Amino acid sequence: MDFQEVVRRRRMVRRYTADPVDPAAVHRMIENATRAPNAGFTQGWDFLVLDSAEDVARFWSAATPPDRAGSPDRWLRGMRTAPVVIVPLASEAAYRRRYAEPDKSGAARRSGGRAGGRAPAGAPVDGLPWSVPYWFVDTGMAVLLILQTAVDEGLGACLLGIPAQRVDELRTAFGVPEGHEPVGAITVGHPHPDSTPGGSPSRRSRRPTADVLHRGRW
Repeated sequence: MDFQEVVRRRRMVRRYTADPVDPAAVHRMIENATRAPNAGFTQGWDFLVLDSAEDVARFWSAATPPDRAGSPDRWLRGMRTAPVVIVPLASEAAYRRRYAEPDKSGAARRSGGRAGGRAPAGAPVDGLPWSVPYWFVDTGMAVLLILQTAVDEGLGACLLGIPAQRVDELRTAFGVPEGHEPVGAITVGHPHPDSTPGGSPSRRSRRPTADVLHRGRW
């Protein structure tokens, strides 16, 4: 598929058919995700792929607050139809190890990075050379490649957040080590014919390029 077509057609799909997803397509999603840019070539991401009915059911049991599980709304009922769930995870520790290596260890000192505490806005993040936590930024870019690959494979996908109070349940259910933070979860499947675009994009207009483009200065 033409790249511009992939970009144009990418949207969040919230309901899927019962058709199975080719494991090779899921593998390509993960392969492409590992091509995302990442600070220091740290590659501080991991991807939990759940592609059996039992594992997907276990995901929803772990990730759904009890008050919603008993009476799921239309959104949750639709999302539960996905035959595959991918959980991308980010590791802060991997970036700290990488930036302690000889070829990177001077970066924080040159930028005035601090040894501890929470950095104020615009200051380096706790001894690292940037003002943002790149383990989340980089994993987010990997997520986008997964979403785009799904479109290229003729599939649909949707990124959803995992409620903070359910993260420990998710860790326990799937043996996720401490220090690996889930950056949401991605449902994957064949879009249901009734899965029409919805959510915020159906209520809010896209900002024109002229409104977000600032050439030379703001």
